[in-house]
Amino acid sequence: MIQVFNAINNAFCNFFGINSYIQGVVVLMCVNIIAVLGMSVLTGFTRLFSFGNAGFMSIGAYAVAILTVRYHVNFLLAIVLGSAFAGLVAYLLGSITLKLHGDYFLITCLGFGECVRVLFNYTKKLTGGSAGFPGIPNYSNMLFAVICAVLAFFIAWRFIHSKYGRNLTSVRENELAAEAVGIDAFRFKRMSFTFSAIYAGWAGALYGGYLMYIVPSSFNLAKSCELITTTVIGGLGSLTGSLLGAIIVTLLPEIFRGLANYRMLLYGIAVVLIIMFKPSGLYGYKEFSLKRFIANIKKLFGGKKPAAGKEAE
Repeated sequence: MIQVFNAINNAFCNFFGINSYIQGVVVLMCVNIIAVLGMSVLTGFTRLFSFGNAGFMSIGAYAVAILTVRYHVNFLLAIVLGSAFAGLVAYLLGSITLKLHGDYFLITCLGFGECVRVLFNYTKKLTGGSAGFPGIPNYSNMLFAVICAVLAFFIAWRFIHSKYGRNLTSVRENELAAEAVGIDAFRFKRMSFTFSAIYAGWAGALYGGYLMYIVPSSFNLAKSCELITTTVIGGLGSLTGSLLGAIIVTLLPEIFRGLANYRMLLYGIAVVLIIMFKPSGLYGYKEFSLKRFIANIKKLFGGKKPAAGKEAE
C-alpha cells in the first residue's frame, strides 16, 4: 500500500512540477497544522496551556514506528493505534492533573513531556535510546500528509461546532457559570486534553514517517513551546487562525533560510512583531470568512461608492 501511495504522489508531483524540497515543506506544514489544531482545541477553547504536547507527539511517533517496523502492522492502522494510545495516556494523565489549577497544571504537563523524552532516551531495546529509531517506512508523502491535514481540520471543525464544542466555549468563558447550568467542566477539559493528545500523536506519526528516523531530542520542550507560540500567533479560539499560524511559522524559517546564521533571529523578530501588533492573534476568537475578506478588500482598494443621487448633488 505504501508503494501505491508513493506512486500516486510521484505522478501528481511530476505532473505539476513539484520538487522534493517543496514536498518536504508541505509535509512539515501539514504536521504542524495537525499538532496546532489539537493545541487550539485545548488552549483556544478551554484556556488550558500545555507544555507536554511534544511528549504526546513522541508517543505517537514511537508507537507507529515500533508497530510498522517490528510488527509489520499496516501503516494506516498503526497511525490510528498510535494516535489512540497517545489519547489514552492523555486521558489517564488528565484524570489526575486537570484537578490542578493555573500554573500547577502547566508545570505538570511540562514535567510529563520531559519525563517521556528521558524515558525514550533510556529504553534502548525498545526505542533505540539516544541513537534514535531508524528504518521507519516512508509513508508520509506530500499527498497523504495533505489528506491527513484536511481530514484533521474537518474533524476539529465539526467537533468545535457541535454541542461539545459549545460546552468547551462555555467552560472557557465562565467555568462557574457553565457548571451552574449542568456542564461538567472537568469532563470537558479532559475531553479537550485527550483530543489535543490524539492530534499530537497523529502529527508525530506523520513526522516519523517523513523523516524515517526519530530521536527523543526532536520532541523536547522547545517543540511544545513552538506549538503554543503558533497557536497564539494564529489566534486563540480560532481553527482557521491556527491553520494560518501553522503555515506562517513553517514558512518563515524557509523564507529566511538564505540568510544562514541570521535565519532564526529574523524568524524570532517576525514572531515578536506579529504578537506586538496583533496581540489577539491573526484571527483571535473569530474564524476566516470569505464574505468578510472580500468586503475588506473592496473597502481597502475601492472604497464605498457614493449613491447616484448624492453624486449628482
